[in-house]
Amino acid sequence: MEIFEWIILLLLAAAAFAELARRIGVPYPTLLAVGGVCLAFLPAGPRWTLDPQLALALFVAPVLLDAAYDTSLRDLRANWRPVTSLVIAAVGTTVIGVAIVCRWLVPDMPWAVAVALGAIVAPPDAAAATAVMRQVGLPHRVLSILEGESLLNDASALFVYRLALMTMIVGPLGFNDYLPVFLLTVFGSIAAGIGLAFVLKPVMSAPKHVPTSLILQFSCTFGVWILAEKVGLSGILTMVAFAMTMARGGGPSIPARMRVPIFAVWETVVFVLNALAFVLIGMQLRPIWERLSDGAARVDAVFVATVVLGVVIATRFLWVMGYSALVMYQGRKLEHSQRPKRSLGGGLVVSWAGMRGIVTLAAAFAVPETLPNGSPFPYRDLILLCAFAVVFGTLVLQGLTMKPLIRLLKLKDDEDPVSAEIRSGRTVIYQALLESIKDDDSLHALLLKKEYQAAVELNGDDSVPLGEVPGGPLRRHAIAAARRKAIELLNQEIIGDQAFRTLVQELDLAELSAGGSGPV
Repeated sequence: MEIFEWIILLLLAAAAFAELARRIGVPYPTLLAVGGVCLAFLPAGPRWTLDPQLALALFVAPVLLDAAYDTSLRDLRANWRPVTSLVIAAVGTTVIGVAIVCRWLVPDMPWAVAVALGAIVAPPDAAAATAVMRQVGLPHRVLSILEGESLLNDASALFVYRLALMTMIVGPLGFNDYLPVFLLTVFGSIAAGIGLAFVLKPVMSAPKHVPTSLILQFSCTFGVWILAEKVGLSGILTMVAFAMTMARGGGPSIPARMRVPIFAVWETVVFVLNALAFVLIGMQLRPIWERLSDGAARVDAVFVATVVLGVVIATRFLWVMGYSALVMYQGRKLEHSQRPKRSLGGGLVVSWAGMRGIVTLAAAFAVPETLPNGSPFPYRDLILLCAFAVVFGTLVLQGLTMKPLIRLLKLKDDEDPVSAEIRSGRTVIYQALLESIKDDDSLHALLLKKEYQAAVELNGDDSVPLGEVPGGPLRRHAIAAARRKAIELLNQEIIGDQAFRTLVQELDLAELSAGGSGPV
């Protein structure tokens, strides 16, 4: 019962932090990190432990699938150069920089452990950054680069992490040993993800019952990850390939009445997993701190963690700004019309959007407590402390300053490409709707024709905000009046509860079709 009570308190606290974050305009993971630190040193706080092997599967698999499902393959192809630079070069620079500094500060630390620590803190989590950037209207290209990076940098960093742990467990390996691992991890994982998507898509699309569909989706998500890890593949790459394949052309097979609640459940689950990740890693700080009973040992550990935080921020900044400057220099040699749209301001935002998150926490927690010979894994406590310091430091330092930085740089698209595509796409699909009923002269068809012809004509109105259906505010105003009247009829006992629920469901569907955020 005590565990259940704590879970309720933690979820309520996470919801309160998320609402506060939205009101003050900061990423909610920033406040969750602050809450995790407070919980770690709460005298009466809970002491929970989690199987290290469970950490990545539980926290990363569903979060990664949710992000990969929404990723635009077209935008990834259009920005493959900067994304590749961040995924390979920026991650590699961070791993090398952290490993060298750790070996210099802690000479007894094995190189494999130092590299593993570098790989753990290397991949940024763009979710926190994009949460702020969408509020201030940052250029679409910068958002696409960060979202593409957040998918693939986990794979490159955790590949290095896996090799480092292999070296630590079985001893030094040669190039001939690493090459099969690389080929299997990269190409085998992608092939497995695509193959599993084609096999499981009919199974996951078959149920017409929301709870059954959700159970299948979560079971398949964890099943794909567990299967990939069992056979030695990369769970990250397999999950990305699986989700992106599932997303291509699979949408229409799920009816709207199912898609809306399913998306809402997934959004809630991702939020809860993010919150629990910070809480659980925060709980590990207290025993680590207690084991560092010597004052000098605590000072040394905090110093190492602080230096690692500084190296993580500096290496990303140096690489991104250097790459941006090189691209701008090369662009000067081209004709003005052929120059790619680049700016040092955009590079500065990308370099500062290096906030770490759930992958870093889960990877640190997944480091085994003991080696096969039974001896403790070297410097595991220091790894956990450094991981949380990097996550906490980047979320607080960069998360709280990201929005002011973007506003200071005044980065905007000359024309919002997403809004333009929505308008052009809306015209085409409405015209397809009209074409499908052009030969129908029934009363319902005439009403639909009139409604959507007006919608096509109003679609070019720039005063209609992005994501707003033409005429949506007026519809929602009328639906709100109808909803009040339905409540009045129920209170006067003119209609019963069953009739009331049916009418409210009809109004809910009408309100969803009106777009926007709710009644006005």
